[in-house]
Amino acid sequence: MLMIRLKYRGALPLAREFGERLGDALREVAPANRHRDSIPLVVPVPLAPSRLASRGFNQAWELARVAARRASLPASVGVLHRARTTPAQRRLSRDARQRNLRDVFVASERIEGRHIVLIDDVMTTGATCDAAAAALKRAGAVHVLAAVVLRTPPSAHSIN
Repeated sequence: MLMIRLKYRGALPLAREFGERLGDALREVAPANRHRDSIPLVVPVPLAPSRLASRGFNQAWELARVAARRASLPASVGVLHRARTTPAQRRLSRDARQRNLRDVFVASERIEGRHIVLIDDVMTTGATCDAAAAALKRAGAVHVLAAVVLRTPPSAHSIN
């Protein structure tokens, strides 16, 4: 319910609460003694431009920027973008989600050798994270870790 309030009703203070908890978890991913080149870059799952315009914000970016600040990691909203707008995923099966997201994400820059923390609000089947991670790896990322606030239970996404 809280994520619905953030995502669809613009309750942005919830992004701070959720983002800080993500940031606490990310502190373990990037210890302070790491070499600069292996420090993960925090990247949000992008929204389609039309959804961003209608919503007014990208909840994944709101979460990512708070989490990155909390974990003292760099973040970039511009590394990944959507090549096209896709239908909403909510009522799609895993296979339909994968088809829906085929080649939809494109990296805007080369990220050779980078470790990436991909931030999203909710993971249902993993199709969005898989598609975004594939685009980041095509752009040169050596490792992509998906970090999400909520994970739906398997029974909630076994739509046929």
